Amino acid sequence: MKIIIIGAVAGGTTAATKIRRKDEQAIITMYERDVDISYSGCSLPYFIGDKITDLNDITPRDVTFFKEKHNIDVFIQHEVLSIDPHEKKVVVKNLQTKEVFDDFYDSLIISTGASVFVPPIQGIDSPHVFFLRTVQDALRIKEYIKYNQVRHAVIAGSGFIGLEMCENLVDLGIDTKVVELADSIAGHLDVELSNVLQHRLEEKGIDIRVSAGISEIHSDSVLLTNGDTINTQMVIMATGVKPNVSLAKEAGIKLGETGAIQVNDEMRTSDPFIYSVGDCAETFDLITNKAVYRPLGSTANKMGRIVGDVITGGHLRYRGNLGTSIYKVFDLSVGSTGMTQQDAKDAGYDVQVVLMTKPNKLAALGGQEMVIKAVADKVTRQLLGVSIVGYEGVDKRLDVFVTLITLGAKVDELFHLDLAYSPPFSTAKDPVHYVGMVYESQMEHVISIDKLQSLGKVQLIDARSLDDVNSRGFIEGSTHIPHVEIREKMAQFDKDKMVVVYCNTGNTSNAVMNILRNNGFKKVTHLMGGHKLYKETSC
Repeated sequence: MKIIIIGAVAGGTTAATKIRRKDEQAIITMYERDVDISYSGCSLPYFIGDKITDLNDITPRDVTFFKEKHNIDVFIQHEVLSIDPHEKKVVVKNLQTKEVFDDFYDSLIISTGASVFVPPIQGIDSPHVFFLRTVQDALRIKEYIKYNQVRHAVIAGSGFIGLEMCENLVDLGIDTKVVELADSIAGHLDVELSNVLQHRLEEKGIDIRVSAGISEIHSDSVLLTNGDTINTQMVIMATGVKPNVSLAKEAGIKLGETGAIQVNDEMRTSDPFIYSVGDCAETFDLITNKAVYRPLGSTANKMGRIVGDVITGGHLRYRGNLGTSIYKVFDLSVGSTGMTQQDAKDAGYDVQVVLMTKPNKLAALGGQEMVIKAVADKVTRQLLGVSIVGYEGVDKRLDVFVTLITLGAKVDELFHLDLAYSPPFSTAKDPVHYVGMVYESQMEHVISIDKLQSLGKVQLIDARSLDDVNSRGFIEGSTHIPHVEIREKMAQFDKDKMVVVYCNTGNTSNAVMNILRNNGFKKVTHLMGGHKLYKETSC
C-alpha cells in the first residue's frame, strides 16, 4: 500500500507513525513545503520570549528521525502543486532544485494546515510587521527584536497567540499594547469573562484598546480605526487563520460549510481514497453535531491518529469536539470548553447560567479566586459549556467539566462528584461542587448581573462591611445594611416587593437572603457572583 501525506506537522506526522505501527510493509511518503516538520506551534511564543531556549525542544524530530525510526520518507521543501484523483497522482515540485515530478498513491492524506489571515491594511507588508505561524516566523521575530533593540510593540488581535505574545514581549522588557477590533477581548469567551480578563490584565499595566483595529501601518506608528495613533517599532498581527484548501478545491474535493475540507468520522473526504486531517479540515461539534472549524493542535493529533488507524483497517472514529482550550497570560489561566451562553441561545437551548467566584484552595495556603461561568439547558439540565478565568487549578476544574460534558452529564451530578480534597489542592467543597449546588437548589433564588442591570429600580441591599463599601465601592441605589444588622433593620423594606441582596462574592448575601425569606419576604434574591464580579464584568 502506497500512502502519500501532504504536510508534515501535527496531523500528518501522527497519521504516518500510526500507519507504520500497524503496517510495517506500507510505503509512506510525506511532502512538506516548509523546512521544519513535526514542531510544536503552540510553543513558539515561549521560544520568542526566551522561556524555551533550545529550538530542538520545539522541533525534536527531523527527516532522519522518521527515516531511521519509522522507515518513513519525508521530503522537506517539496510542494505538492496538484492532485489528480482519477489517476491517483500528485504533482510535486522540489523547491530547491525546481524539479517537478509525479508521484502515485493508493491512499492520500491532505494535512496542509492553515495560513494566517492577512487583513487588507495599508503597510501590512512592511519589514517590521510579522505574523506567527511557523518556526521560521518565530526565528525572524527573535532576530528582529535582537538587532533592532525593540522596546515598543503593538499586537493586533487578542486570541490565544495575541495574548501569549503579549506576555512574552512584556517579559522581554518590551512595552506592548494590544488592539482588538471587536468590542471585547478573547472572542471565545462570553463578555463577562472577557471583561474580567481585560480588567485583570489592565491591573498589571497592559494597555488594551478594544473596538479599535489597525487601519494603517507606518514605519514608526500605527493608525487605529478610532483615530488614535500608537508609536511602535514592531507590529505582530494575530488576526487568526484560514484553512489551506486550494489543492483540495482544485482537485474537486468537497469543502464544508465552514470553508474547510469536509470529512466524515473516518476523516475521509468526498473522494473515498483521499483523507484530510488537521487545520485544513472541518470537524463537528460534540453537542450539536454541527460542522465547526476549530484549528487546534490537540484536535489535529487526534485526527491524525484516527486516519492512520482507519487506513490500516482499524475501527477508530472521530466523535466530535468541544473546542476545549486553555492558555496562560502572565500568572492568569484562561480556559473554556463547549458552548458559550450566546452559542447555546443560537442553538435554541433554554439557557440557564451560573456565574460565580470561588477560591481554588485554602486561602492560608495561597488560594486565589477563579471566576467560573457554566451554561446549561434549563429543560434537560444538560451541561453545555464552561469558561474559567483564574490562576492555579483552572486546568484541573476545566478537565472535570470537559469529561462531564463529553459523557452527557446533567448539572445535578456536579455536587455528588467524589473529587480529591486536601487543603493544599482544593476547598472541602470544590468550585465544581459549588456550580452544582447553585444549579441544584438555588437557581430560583439568584439573579444574574445582566438581569439586575435590566430591572431598573429595586430594593437593593448591600450586606458587606462598612470597610468593604468604603474601599471597594458600591452599586448605585443600594442601601448598606451589614449582615449582622439585617434582623433589626429589615422592617424598612416592603416584604411584598422585590429585594436583591449582594455582598462581595455571594456567600454572605445568600445568608441574608435566607433570613429575609424566613421572615416573610416573598420576592427576595441575591446577586450571582457578588459585587466583585459586578465591578469586573461591567468594565
